[in-house]
Formats: sequence, C-alpha cells, structure tokens
Amino acid sequence: MFVEKWSKSPLHPALLLATWFYSGLTPKAPGTMGSLAALPFAWIIIERFGPLGLCIAIIAIFFVGLWASKVYMTETGKTDPGEIVIDEVAGQWIACLPIAAMTSTIPLSIGPFVLALAAFRVFDIYKPWPIKIFDQRHDAYGVMMDDVIAGFFAAIILIGFYSYVL
Repeated sequence: MFVEKWSKSPLHPALLLATWFYSGLTPKAPGTMGSLAALPFAWIIIERFGPLGLCIAIIAIFFVGLWASKVYMTETGKTDPGEIVIDEVAGQWIACLPIAAMTSTIPLSIGPFVLALAAFRVFDIYKPWPIKIFDQRHDAYGVMMDDVIAGFFAAIILIGFYSYVL
C-alpha cells in the first residue's frame, strides 16, 4: 500500500480528500503541493460562483476536512501527519477570498493567486500566534484550524496589499 498503515481502499473518500487527491503524498513539501493543488479549484469556484460560492465551498471543505482528517489519523495511527493537506485547501481558499471579492473590479489573473499562495505558505510554515496554539492540538480540529487561521492572516495581507495598490 502506498500509505503506511492504510488498510482501506486507495479510493476511499477519506484518503482521497485528506490527501487532496494524493497531492499530500509527495515526498517533498506536501503542504505546498496541497496548496498548489487547491488553487485551480479556487479559480473555478470563483469564476463560476463568485465570492459567495467560495465561502460556501470553504465551509463545506472545513467540515469534510474534519471528517477526512479524523478517519485518516484513526486509520494510520498518526497525529497531524504531513500528508493530510485538506487543511491547506481550506486555508488557501480563505486566502483567495479577497481575490473573489475583487473580481467585480479586476479580471481573474495568476498574479493574485501567486500572492495568496506565498502569503498563506508563510503563515502556515512559520505558525505565529495564535496559529501555533491550534497546531499543537494534534487532532482533526487542530489540523484544520491552524490552516484556517493562516488563511485569514494571508487574506488580511492581500486586502492590505490591494488596498494600497488599487
């Protein structure tokens, strides 16, 4: 099996979602790969459903992430394994909320997504307070919440940047 201690099907929804379609199984920088894999979905959601659609998707992925993370951690016996990246998806999508809000004034382009990725990864990697508090929980809620807060911090950076630039 390609995931240590995973006895369920490799197509099990918890595995597919927790690893965000296996992007978290990369040997190097799984969090960054999960964040990158989240961006095309964010683009499509923003393009088709706008800011409200992205908000609904974030809420849905948060609760799905709680479930998938818990199943994955229970099945593998690991606490906060790096291959779980659905939390990065939630956080990255939150970081993209300012992009969704700006689509009425500027067209979608790659630049804002690159900035959202960079800002989110900085907060997710360095984990300043209060992100660190949730990172130390080692349960499904902690797994999800540290990235949610990192996403909000990144969104604030984007709002500030675009408030100054535009």
